[in-house]
Amino acid sequence: MPRLSDSMEEGTVLRWLKSEGDEVQVGEELVEIETDKANMVYESDAAGTLVEIVAHEGATLGIGEVIARVGEAGEARSNGAGQPESKETEQVEATTAEQGEPDRGDSEPEQTQTTATEEAPRPSAPSEAGDGRVKASPIARRIASERGIDLQALQGSGPGGRIVKADVEKAEPGAAAPAAAPAGAPERPETAKGEVTRQELTKLQQTVARRMAESKATAPHFYLEAEVDMSRAVQARARIKEGTPEGEPVPSFNDMIVKACAIALREHPRANGAYRDGQLELYSRINVGVAVAAQDALIVPTVFDADRKGLREISRTTRELAEKVRDGSITPPELSGGTFTVSNLGMFGITNFSAVINPPQAGILAIGAIAERPVVRDGEITTAHLMPVNLACDHRILYGAGGAEFLARIRDLLEEPASLAL
Repeated sequence: MPRLSDSMEEGTVLRWLKSEGDEVQVGEELVEIETDKANMVYESDAAGTLVEIVAHEGATLGIGEVIARVGEAGEARSNGAGQPESKETEQVEATTAEQGEPDRGDSEPEQTQTTATEEAPRPSAPSEAGDGRVKASPIARRIASERGIDLQALQGSGPGGRIVKADVEKAEPGAAAPAAAPAGAPERPETAKGEVTRQELTKLQQTVARRMAESKATAPHFYLEAEVDMSRAVQARARIKEGTPEGEPVPSFNDMIVKACAIALREHPRANGAYRDGQLELYSRINVGVAVAAQDALIVPTVFDADRKGLREISRTTRELAEKVRDGSITPPELSGGTFTVSNLGMFGITNFSAVINPPQAGILAIGAIAERPVVRDGEITTAHLMPVNLACDHRILYGAGGAEFLARIRDLLEEPASLAL
């Protein structure tokens, strides 16, 4: 099992792109694997014949465990435990080096969607776990839920009758469950809350849950709130929109916020750092993560060197990253290396909220909705476009005064947007 992200500890085999007996070249796409961050295609690091697939679709293995054997045509298969009977056979194992540098915005592993097919294992009757639920991989459950497919109606082709991604993709949407439950299957109990349905978390959801729980348990959060007058930013964006050629993206208010944060981070190094193992880490690159809502998960792709990018480049980058998140093509390097995070729920009408720090970063900025409200200026009542912001700080590295100065600088930059160069 290859290591495909910096935090990956195990992976699930989703689909083999080669069949046993096929010739394999170095660098050729071999298998699709679900990691804790994204679905990735692994390229073979050995050349020869795919002698044996040890880990079938749906199998979850730890880093470094054997998933297949590549050797010479006609070689004997393994002894059943993944160990070859011939000493000359190479094992396809993980390299501990990651594909690409996670802290570089211009370096990332290639990830492609393939349409390669393989001879599917002979389907078996659906197998149930000890709690009566049908055995299925997390991604199979997710796809079935999205398409309205009842897993009870499917036959699994994975190990032990486990339902895998390919089984769900072959099924028709709305497939009904069998009229009668398999003999001996335990009944699903009815409780005061109604029928209880349990859903397995994907590896991404497991990672988010673990990291957020660790963040709240270990990082002493404190919060600073402010209100930003975005009136001039609203006017500036209107002028930018008028001067933007047709087809070019118009920088959003969120793009302006990312740029303002990047400038402020450059001027306040502690906000661009982390507390780790009793020491403070300060980073030379300013990489701003932008929280994006995905299917049943929150993903934070990174805008690398945001302080060196103009508004238009930030706008193009954030749109490309958000699209990759939504279509599932985002890669681990694009999700790594962030030094600060912006989370914006203003588009949902949320007026204010407190976010959880994305560890090991020093802080995260939560953005609420921009609204035109009455204000008093020079003794007269007028209106202004106001935006609430909430800065969560890790008190081990970013103290009250330092956090306040950092947030005040962000506010100043947004209230005088001429400083945010295109």
